[in-house]
Amino acid sequence: MSLTLMYITNKPDVALIAEKYGVQRIWIDLETLGKEQRQKGMNTVKSQHTVEDIRIIKPLLTNSEMLVRINPWNENSIQEIDDVISAGADMIMLPMWKSAAEVTSFIKTVNGRCKTTLLLETKEAAECLDEVLNNGGMDEIHIGLNDLHLSYGMTFMFELLADGTVDRLTDKIAAYGIPYGFGGIARLGGGVLPAEKVIIEHYRIGSTRAILSRSFCNTDIIFNIDEIEKTFRENMKEFRDFEDRVSKLDDYTANNQEMIEIVKMIVNNKKGQQ
Repeated sequence: MSLTLMYITNKPDVALIAEKYGVQRIWIDLETLGKEQRQKGMNTVKSQHTVEDIRIIKPLLTNSEMLVRINPWNENSIQEIDDVISAGADMIMLPMWKSAAEVTSFIKTVNGRCKTTLLLETKEAAECLDEVLNNGGMDEIHIGLNDLHLSYGMTFMFELLADGTVDRLTDKIAAYGIPYGFGGIARLGGGVLPAEKVIIEHYRIGSTRAILSRSFCNTDIIFNIDEIEKTFRENMKEFRDFEDRVSKLDDYTANNQEMIEIVKMIVNNKKGQQ
């Protein structure tokens, strides 16, 4: 069972290339509320996507699903959800939720018209996860390491993986039989924490979903469409070949211990630079 991969783009030609090489979800990102303040000074993607992007790209897709991240729950959420469903969303992602009530409102508003996924990325969400799971109704949950580590005041997002936080959260989700994933994955050979280490952790934890990070194919740097296709073709083949080898491993313990040590070194280096 290979990981379900998600890639953020509102460029139709790039979306079709990603689909061609096996990315199962094309992600339109409408989240803007509060993001600039939370991630100020960080090298993160600040989206300029629109509902119109859904209408343009969705009819072009033949295999991939259209995933849309909306804004955190607010007074305009009902209208926003109606708009993205009308535009063709296959799945809607709710970010930055902090209470079971927000999740319930989101699920009731969608009302089965498309699939739902919860982006768990606040300490409040972690604290009310038991209630959210007990209420049910969501199709899956993704743990967003970037904002979650900021919420906990940590230095590096993969500290959440090294200190067992991701394990504790996914154990709870798994008990309800809900599919889950966490974080993003760089291209093989890339990432501050090597992508290879992260992929093996997905298998150890039982994760079945992952976001392809910007470094997998950065279209802010690569503009030529042939070069973008070549990048996807090569990186996806390397990724799936490596994943196939990982799936045959008998034990993931050694990788976990190595990952923990690497994270400790990264954190110490980051703190030394502050």
